[in-house]
Amino acid sequence: MRTYGTERSDRVTVFTPRLGRLLSEHRGADVFRLEADTVGVAGPGLIDAVLRSRPANTAERPTFKPLQGRPISRPESSAVMRAVSLDVRAALEKPAGPDGKGGPAADLSGEWPRVAHLYLRDLVFGSDPMRLRVLVDRKLEWTPKLTWTVIAAGAALPSCPGAGAPVSRLAGLAAAAAGYGDRRYAMGLYRRAAAPVCFTVSTLVANALWLGSPFEDHIPNRHILYESMRLLPPSWNLLRVASPEFAALDDRIGTGDDVLLLPLLSHRDPRLWDAPDAFRPERWAGIDADDQPGYLPFGHANERCWGRHMVMPLAERLLDLVREQGLAVSPEQKSAEVPLAGLLGVSRVSVVRR
Repeated sequence: MRTYGTERSDRVTVFTPRLGRLLSEHRGADVFRLEADTVGVAGPGLIDAVLRSRPANTAERPTFKPLQGRPISRPESSAVMRAVSLDVRAALEKPAGPDGKGGPAADLSGEWPRVAHLYLRDLVFGSDPMRLRVLVDRKLEWTPKLTWTVIAAGAALPSCPGAGAPVSRLAGLAAAAAGYGDRRYAMGLYRRAAAPVCFTVSTLVANALWLGSPFEDHIPNRHILYESMRLLPPSWNLLRVASPEFAALDDRIGTGDDVLLLPLLSHRDPRLWDAPDAFRPERWAGIDADDQPGYLPFGHANERCWGRHMVMPLAERLLDLVREQGLAVSPEQKSAEVPLAGLLGVSRVSVVRR
């Protein structure tokens, strides 16, 4: 593991070796060779040019890439996005009490991001049948085999819930599947769409807590989240498979090279940021997050992450609860690890009431 500071004397962020090497060896570089057939790109101008040169293909779309060898059509992906968006909107309209049912707010102290993940799962998808809610569980990240074992077991049961049942709109789409094969596919799609909402929001706010809590009262939630995503971007890399368009942009990219775009590096590039390793949410008072070179927490302007407009409102609501409850990282915890994963975040953060 490698440490990488955020100008805090009381906490150390420990990156897994591969991430630490990227930061120590390639930060500030525009283009560099990672593997015999892979080029890393961290310069903001070239990142922009690569992403503008062609749209992402089906294999490069993480949520809507083919599922079980079956392509996901654009109408189908649009229906899923619309359903989850409406589910999140409905969740945000609920009272702030336990499971969104009013009363005293749920106690969010404990080990993060697990505590926050469970809160979000119950808030957005708590009315869904157990066979679906279990697909949002963090433990299924351990291995795809475990995920598909759980899906196979659930798909073997008869369709549910019945018509008119008070479930999420996303669960309603899954309930329309008839037959084992279609139910298995529908449950896989439910997992693909529902789990990232809870994973991303809980990880994003856990990162913010680790990097900056306790927060000063005058700092807006959105600025805290923007700065957290700068230092620990939700998508620390974007893969684009070899394409002739890329080689035409820079002669250091070969025609057979895959391109790994690295917001992890551009978000800490000293050419773009003052005090690039410092957690300074106040910097966002003078920056347009949608127009800042090299800043891509939700992808490029040409193809923003479909969940962006769900993640930010949920994260702000969660951060409101954190601040209302006076929560912060335990003063006894001095370090937190950032493992190598698709979603970049600290693990096992002890959160307590101040």
